[in-house]
Amino acid sequence: MNKDCKILVCDDSILARKNLTGFLTGFGYTNISEVSNGEDAVNYCRENKPDLVFLDIVMPVKDGVTATGEIMAANPDTKIIIVSSVGTQTHLKEAIKAGAKDFIQKPIDEELLKQVVENVDG
Repeated sequence: MNKDCKILVCDDSILARKNLTGFLTGFGYTNISEVSNGEDAVNYCRENKPDLVFLDIVMPVKDGVTATGEIMAANPDTKIIIVSSVGTQTHLKEAIKAGAKDFIQKPIDEELLKQVVENVDG
């Protein structure tokens, strides 16, 4: 991903959002927005068409798997990475089937995150 790409971080935990945004800022990304649930993520993506979206799976209003499907239907070029601590194999398979490109387990490992972001276009 180029450094000026649009990134959306979606997690119901403000701490998780701040951690992820902090890592991304440290990697040199500057165009980062945050929302706290899947419904807001879908609406944000329809209006702003981000290049990269980080989605938690378990969230209020709309979960990450449902949001992934809706975001991909509206913006098929958006790259989605699932970030979750409760990612069961079933959830992960559903998210990948819905269009997610990759998965990162919480707590986030900074080096793994960097590799995933650098390779998401591939």
